[in-house]
Amino acid sequence: MRKDKVSDGSNAHKYVLVTGAAGLIGSEAVRFFCKKNFKVIGIDNDLRKYFFGPAASTSWNKTLLEEEFSNYLHISADIRNEKEINRIFEFFKPVLIIHTAAQPSHDWAAKEPLTDFTINALGTHILLEAFRNHCPDATFIFTSTNKVYGDNPNKLPLKEQATRYEIDSKHKYKNGIDELMSIDQNTHSIFGVSKTAADLMVQEYGKYFGLKTGTFRGGCLTGPAHSSAQLHGFLAYLVYCIVNEKTYTIFGYKGKQVRDNIHSIDVICAFYEFYLHPKPGEVYNIGGSRFSNVSVIEAIEKVEHITGKKAKIEFNSKNRIGDHIWYISDVSKFQEHFPNWKYTYDGNRILEELCEYATNPKNVT
Repeated sequence: MRKDKVSDGSNAHKYVLVTGAAGLIGSEAVRFFCKKNFKVIGIDNDLRKYFFGPAASTSWNKTLLEEEFSNYLHISADIRNEKEINRIFEFFKPVLIIHTAAQPSHDWAAKEPLTDFTINALGTHILLEAFRNHCPDATFIFTSTNKVYGDNPNKLPLKEQATRYEIDSKHKYKNGIDELMSIDQNTHSIFGVSKTAADLMVQEYGKYFGLKTGTFRGGCLTGPAHSSAQLHGFLAYLVYCIVNEKTYTIFGYKGKQVRDNIHSIDVICAFYEFYLHPKPGEVYNIGGSRFSNVSVIEAIEKVEHITGKKAKIEFNSKNRIGDHIWYISDVSKFQEHFPNWKYTYDGNRILEELCEYATNPKNVT
């Protein structure tokens, strides 16, 4: 895939700790900080395989990272294991923690709510305590989710159009949903609640203890490193199905539900800006915004055009509980705080790369 070289020797003795290191955002973080010559410690025990089956295993990505970078150390640990996590923090004392490990599916969470909560909420709290006790001068970045807003976005005055749902151009959320939308009095899904608990705790460690924590509520995070599955990784899984001539099932809303898509590289660049100038306890929506968004059926049409293949589609009229009809992130708060950050991937470039990768992974660098 990528042949990266390290540079910038000033970081050679600084440790970055990444949880979920073989996943989409985690592996992008590993690559980014290894290239900047940090020593990167990755924690990942491939629970994604347990959640979604062997096809969703991240072991392939772990192997790539270990082969690509001599300054990367992978540790197969469970973030719920308090003793082990404390040993890791005490030994390495990272200057930056990027926490991406999670149970990521609202559908799967309903099968094992306790497993979901202990990973997403308790695991995050254990990491926060280790951070506070062993390296309180570090920066802690948490990958949260737009599901903290529950189904409040569905209460917006949305209008059905030919290929998507949309909001009125004069509505206050016309440019996307901002961080002031209520997270209260709505249905979140079990997953949404566990992530909300973690989200609030990360904020609290910043506001109460004065630690450098940042919470990023993601829209649709995507990229070729995604070990996608039907229950998680919408865009990558859609591309995989079309390229491999497998049936893709659309759940509810006639496929007109809208997602804003942001490439994993742009997410990590946002994390880096926060690391350089942290704002303790802040929370940011991070997604494709109006710059990069698409409905399911619009995405299908685009992928068909790129690949020349006809999608095999099934419609399931039952909506997923807690699913958003229309979600576009307003990222203006982050852009105001960090004006150096810019998008590098628009929606078309994201889809073209995903299609290229699904066709021939070796061609994507």
